[in-house]
Amino acid sequence: MTEVFIATLKQTLMITAFVLFMMVVIEYINVQSRNIWAEKLQKSPFLQITIAALLGIMPGCMGAFTVVSLYTHRMMGLAGLVAVMIATSGDEAFVMFALFPSKALLLNGILMIIAIATGWVVHLFERKKTTDEIHGFEVHQEDICRCFDKTIVFPQLKKITFERSLLIISTFLFTLMIVIGVLGPNEWNWKKFTFLVGALFLLFIFFTVPNHFLKEHLYNHILKKHLLRIFLWTWGAFLVLHFVKSNLALTSLMKNNLDVVLLIAVLMGIIPESGPHLFLVTLFSQNLLPFSILLANSIVQDGHGMLPLLAESRKDFLKVKVINLLVGLLVGYLLLVFNM
Repeated sequence: MTEVFIATLKQTLMITAFVLFMMVVIEYINVQSRNIWAEKLQKSPFLQITIAALLGIMPGCMGAFTVVSLYTHRMMGLAGLVAVMIATSGDEAFVMFALFPSKALLLNGILMIIAIATGWVVHLFERKKTTDEIHGFEVHQEDICRCFDKTIVFPQLKKITFERSLLIISTFLFTLMIVIGVLGPNEWNWKKFTFLVGALFLLFIFFTVPNHFLKEHLYNHILKKHLLRIFLWTWGAFLVLHFVKSNLALTSLMKNNLDVVLLIAVLMGIIPESGPHLFLVTLFSQNLLPFSILLANSIVQDGHGMLPLLAESRKDFLKVKVINLLVGLLVGYLLLVFNM
């Protein structure tokens, strides 16, 4: 049991490090873009749906949050909201790209096609909103980050904050464990080099970015809000996976009742939270679930991208969830029929 505990911990640390790297890169893109294109969307429903789907397939929930903000200000319709929630897989997308990148890319491509098609169908039946129906909710808009300003790097290091110290020390220790072989492959292959380059990039970021960006975006947002939860859920999923694989009766029960498993997976998608769906991701990574079930769950679930909408309009939240649930069931059962 100790060996399983340590092995799953090491695997979880590697996945979490990869997720951190991807999240930091995406956060850079997010704070630099500032949604300057948002006003152009109102005139083109197809552009709304396409942009929403593109934002949705971005790993994490920032794309979903952006579309929720646009929707609540009536800069995007229900069709765009449905499209983004079908396309997005929340933080689970980071883990999928870490565990099975080629299949994750295929999954996202299919999700985008389904999202655009469903969004267009919804648009055809969508009732136009009036100005009286505008909500007051607004998603926080981040400040532009001058992410490499030579004039502030050394002054910040002289008065280094707790958050910067923690991120630098933990990343340095991870880099050291990669180099000496405690984590990752023992031999120097492309995977080991990739993780080493990623870790060094993170060190560069943590040394050079302004205090505001590091504290609010990297520490408070990524580390405290996302990364710890991903780490715990992933580790728990791997421990459960070990139990499932060692229990032949349970494995056989799952494989012989895929229609029931599909229904459970789709119903799990209703949960507006990242975490529980990681169990399905890990089961698929070990060939214990077919692609159809993971796809159906991904169609319905959206991480916690829907939480701002739930706080603003329960009616719209239910609309989107019902539409996506029906689409997920339809696609999932069709693919099961063809043994996919």
